[in-house]
Amino acid sequence: MDYTIQSKKFEQLSLMELYRILQLRNQVFYVEQRCDDLDLDDKDQQSWHLTIYDGDILVGYARLLPPGLSYPEMSIGRVAVSASYRGHQIGRLLMEKAIEQLEVSFGKGPIKISGQRYLEKFYASLGFETISEVYLEAGIEHLKMLRPAF
Repeated sequence: MDYTIQSKKFEQLSLMELYRILQLRNQVFYVEQRCDDLDLDDKDQQSWHLTIYDGDILVGYARLLPPGLSYPEMSIGRVAVSASYRGHQIGRLLMEKAIEQLEVSFGKGPIKISGQRYLEKFYASLGFETISEVYLEAGIEHLKMLRPAF
């Protein structure tokens, strides 16, 4: 498939792009996963927003956070793939592009994430190492994971 991959700062997003991002995040985190935390946390305005489109359909999204916003390290969060596109390697493509974009935007350095426990092996395959015990975030088991600077 030919996907369009973009990374934009918050202020570069069009209203429709922002709407599609919030729509996908809402579908994945609130409808599917029944998260009980507030999605809009005032970090979007300081982050980069990585999107993957199939035509005009948003199929993947990740929020790229600069160092010091969530952790001392740069971070990737709000990773979401549209249900109808799962199993097509969108998640891997999304994470690989997120890592690349973080390095372009903020330089090489460690990347820290709060990953859902069931995705631990997936994140490990991308170079992330588990650095915490399991904890609940938004009612879902998570682990802190760190990808050292390479």
